Amino acid sequence: MSKLPIRARVATTIGGAAGKMSRLAGRGDGSVIGGVVGLRMAPDLLKQLALGRQIVMVTGTNGKTTTTRLVTAAMGSLGQEVATNAFGANMESGLVSALSGAPDAPYAVLEVDERHLPALIKVTNPRVVVLLNLSRDQMDRAAEIWLIARRWREAFAQAPQLRVVANADDPLVAWSAGSAGQATWVAAGQRWQEDSWCCPDCGSHLRRDELGWRCGECTLSRPSARWVLDGDKVIDSAGTVRELSLALPGRANRSNAVMALAVASLFGADVDQALPELRKVTSVAGRYTSVQRRERTLRLLLAKNPAGWLEAFDVLEPDQPLLLAVNAQGPDGRDTSWLWDVDYRVLAGRRVLVTGERKIDLAVRLEADAVPFELVDDVDAAVDAVPPGHLDVIANYTAFQQIRATVGRSA
Repeated sequence: MSKLPIRARVATTIGGAAGKMSRLAGRGDGSVIGGVVGLRMAPDLLKQLALGRQIVMVTGTNGKTTTTRLVTAAMGSLGQEVATNAFGANMESGLVSALSGAPDAPYAVLEVDERHLPALIKVTNPRVVVLLNLSRDQMDRAAEIWLIARRWREAFAQAPQLRVVANADDPLVAWSAGSAGQATWVAAGQRWQEDSWCCPDCGSHLRRDELGWRCGECTLSRPSARWVLDGDKVIDSAGTVRELSLALPGRANRSNAVMALAVASLFGADVDQALPELRKVTSVAGRYTSVQRRERTLRLLLAKNPAGWLEAFDVLEPDQPLLLAVNAQGPDGRDTSWLWDVDYRVLAGRRVLVTGERKIDLAVRLEADAVPFELVDDVDAAVDAVPPGHLDVIANYTAFQQIRATVGRSA
């Protein structure tokens, strides 16, 4: 902190106070307002706070918050403080709050909104950027994903010193990372393929087989990966095989963990020391948390787009009731037409309850897939409707936050 210019120091102090007041007032964790106040006072505050740090930026459509948490855990095995925006405030103000909160941390692991990545690379000069995936999300607000990939590609071409750790199984990610001066490829998998049927380089049809993907017309193809997710195991760059044995459920989180290990290894972390730290992560910003409510055990799952819902379905408890909740507020995106891209037939035979501001939209979609459902007013109505035992809850962003706030109160 003492190395900052006096204006930046004052801005950081006042921004931190604003964030603390927000937390005390119950308005959230303060990570946005604190950064907003700091930037109002010192517009170049993020650049000042980033100087001298080794920064990792994590971006993609799905898994950013979880991967950021896992990379932070893996980096923690180095024995140094790591600054991070743990609660997902992933634009400039959130990054300012994260760095302000750990002014002496030599490392920073920062979740970054995919649309803002190019601009934030220029401001912070990160050492590593992690690319997870690209698929449709917030259709009324987000630019077309091919345009995002093109902007990433341009940004990497202009930053030859930057190393990119990228998912080789996502064609859009691989194409965008192809311009990077240095790339570490990870075979992390891609279950959702509906947004990558065409070659991002020439527009021709992509072919897929057991060896991966390739364009039928040009030379673009899946890069050879140095890190591989193989079922429940990770194969590192030296070919050593280890069991992941994570507390976090699902294939998506195993993918995120392999990405995290690949990143930490670039900073000298030993896999055998980093992996136990990943196993200690049991929830991320409330996701995967189990809470007790009126003799029921609720497990909270976040899913905000078709790819995310596919991964959430993968971790459901067999034959247990399920609550689905959908809102369409600003952070969610107002357009709910993406519900029609999700295959809900996998829920057949399970008791399904539906709530949220757009529960009728979701009900119509379930009816089209011949999945029986019950409409309920809120999470407590769902709790009262099911017998004591387990209830999985899948919700998009603001619905998730509302449910989390409700069940966080004493039952």
